Amino acid sequence: MLTTTTESAADVAWDDFDRVALPVSSIPAVNVAAVPQRSPLRYPGGKTWLIPHVRAWLEPMQPRPKLLVEPFCGGAIVALTAAFEGLAERCLMAELDHDVAAFWHAALRHGSGLCELIREFEPTRASVFDLADTPPPDLLAHGFRTLVLNRTRRGGILASGATLARSGENNKGVASRWYPETLVRRLQDIEAHSERISFCEGDGLALLQTVADLPGAVAFVDPPYTAGGKRAGSRLYAHHALDHRSLFKTLAESSIEFLMTYDRAPEIIDLIGEFDFHAVEVMMKNTHHASVTELVISRRSLFT
Repeated sequence: MLTTTTESAADVAWDDFDRVALPVSSIPAVNVAAVPQRSPLRYPGGKTWLIPHVRAWLEPMQPRPKLLVEPFCGGAIVALTAAFEGLAERCLMAELDHDVAAFWHAALRHGSGLCELIREFEPTRASVFDLADTPPPDLLAHGFRTLVLNRTRRGGILASGATLARSGENNKGVASRWYPETLVRRLQDIEAHSERISFCEGDGLALLQTVADLPGAVAFVDPPYTAGGKRAGSRLYAHHALDHRSLFKTLAESSIEFLMTYDRAPEIIDLIGEFDFHAVEVMMKNTHHASVTELVISRRSLFT
């Protein structure tokens, strides 16, 4: 629920949105080093920091959710955590980006082959450029190509125009985030839990509309951040266009329990008020160590 100094949330002008008072989450943003790293992908806008909130949301649910849906999965840290920790019986992940989808298909169908390619690959600028310029002949090669580019480009960005890491960690350049044994171990862990994980390539909003009223289903929704004129989504993701109001309307008209994250933007503040959702703020540090506010949105009051 939202409150303002004098008006209802629906009447607050975008220029005045900072006057909307939101509670601060009782759970602080966690240092990602304190949370198990499940995903092989370094995904921009990843939600490892949110895992304590996800646990606090899912663990009290009785009975345990039958299905957790992550319709904009990206690095899929929430679905993987739910599968690994038994927070849901099954997880369904979806991603529209064809390259990211190829990785998840390869990880879930051809994990051992992907591990073999990882062990054999030596990341240099020449080898990465060669891989990027060569059309992959099959799904396994495509998934491997996605992983290599994700681990060697600055910030893990896969969108057009992304550049390779220069100095990287300890001045190791493109190889600074290439940890073969760690990646192999994460893929082996995913394979060990693969009976609980399904993946489909496609539009996340369409999937959410399909499953929104399934009994026992819950959803973690982390859409690309393009609301309120934000340009980060268009720079970071190949598929960034989204009708944010349609997303809120879909959730409001369904019975599904959900947890959703957004940047604090005027448009989102308005939508939270319009659909009578609840939200808390979580203070984050971005990659430039500046403080930014993330919103955690839900149907009912949580984390206060």
